[in-house]
Amino acid sequence: MATLTDPPKQAFRLSQLIYDTRYRSITIQIVALIGFLLLIGWLVNNTAQNLAELGKQPSFRFLGEPSGYDINQRLIDYTSQSTHLRAAFVGLLNTLLVAVLGCITATILGVLIGVLRLSKNWLIARLMTVYVETFRNVPVLLWIVFTMAVIIETLPAPRDFRHKEGEVPVASMSINDSVAVTNRGIYIPEALFGSDARDEKGEFLPEPTGWRVGLGDFPIGASPDNKACESYYAAEGPAAGRPATGCGTVQVSLDLIVVLLVLGAGLFAAHKVKTRADAIQEATGIRPTTWYLRLGVIVVPTAIVLWALGFYLGYPELKGFNFRGGTHLRNSLIALWLALSLYTAAFIAEIVRSGIMAISEGQTEAAAALGLRSKRIMSLVILPQALRVIIPPLISQYLNLTKNSSLAIAVGYMDLTGTLMGITLNQTGRELETVLLGMLIYLIISLSISAVMNWYNNRVKLVER
Repeated sequence: MATLTDPPKQAFRLSQLIYDTRYRSITIQIVALIGFLLLIGWLVNNTAQNLAELGKQPSFRFLGEPSGYDINQRLIDYTSQSTHLRAAFVGLLNTLLVAVLGCITATILGVLIGVLRLSKNWLIARLMTVYVETFRNVPVLLWIVFTMAVIIETLPAPRDFRHKEGEVPVASMSINDSVAVTNRGIYIPEALFGSDARDEKGEFLPEPTGWRVGLGDFPIGASPDNKACESYYAAEGPAAGRPATGCGTVQVSLDLIVVLLVLGAGLFAAHKVKTRADAIQEATGIRPTTWYLRLGVIVVPTAIVLWALGFYLGYPELKGFNFRGGTHLRNSLIALWLALSLYTAAFIAEIVRSGIMAISEGQTEAAAALGLRSKRIMSLVILPQALRVIIPPLISQYLNLTKNSSLAIAVGYMDLTGTLMGITLNQTGRELETVLLGMLIYLIISLSISAVMNWYNNRVKLVER
């Protein structure tokens, strides 16, 4: 009787790392990793040697030094005595402001133009084609400068709003004398809290006139050694417990956080109401009327919290040669916002058009056979299916818009490039540190946008069984 035995195992040989397909890919990856690490090590060592020869040691201590320059557009309090870190944070907020506003506006315009370009109306379709071809074939920097020039030359100056005896002013404020559109920017009412703790000019009173004093601001990085933080640590006085401008690295509005939390809770409750209505409709075929309930859970709690915190609006007023008070949206911000939105909308329109054309014509015919009108077919049938084609390239357009905001310095808008990698770099001479920080911040912003949009793409993509 014959006996079968396993073949003898061969010993491992070094030549297998190259000639054996089981180990070759691993060998190549290890060699590539070693080469990459050696390259990084050489770059770091070479940079350190060059900095040592120049008498510079890598350091980020300059971030705690006074900046010594002003920033014209800012969302938080800032003075020239604030630190470079706070200046960089102001620039980061300005970058995020333009990016968020631009993405919202460009999406609305892009979807509208993309749909209209497929219109059966010959004139409308050709006008949208002209818009797309005009905007996407001219550099965005030229559009930014052009928009800035149009705003400066066409809008009225603040002096045109002045009332002179016996003369009618050239321009007037709009929306019940609360908004002023000028060539220096747009002045809108400012949201303030603590109406019982402030006077008509927004200054704190010696004694509050009521209990609606608001929660105030919380300074992050406040120090008793900072003169701007003396009122924050004081136990008495009209401004006790309230940080002055420049206290800490950044000040967080506690009133705004509470309002956003209540608003978020209201939106969550409204979503729950909608989910319950969907379940009832699925089970019985009858959808209950819930709009008033969904609106109520959002509006009523938010209005109560706003009243309790002493919410009121600070209106802009013409004093001297310019408007005072309110929130000032500078013309550089508006020009950058409009130019980036109009430019990116041209690309988004083409993405939307291609996404709609990717949907079979039979979907439209089937929806029309059910009695749906054109608008309902587009909103309920075509666009939801086209999203899985639209979202991936749309992510790239959002990233491009955010990175193109670095051109803001062309019109004097102080974003992250203008503050950290502009004036701070020139004043401190820390080009390596500032550029590395700028690159890291832009990388984090881009990865965050990509992560959020990819999450949304997974929610709307077609699920196959």
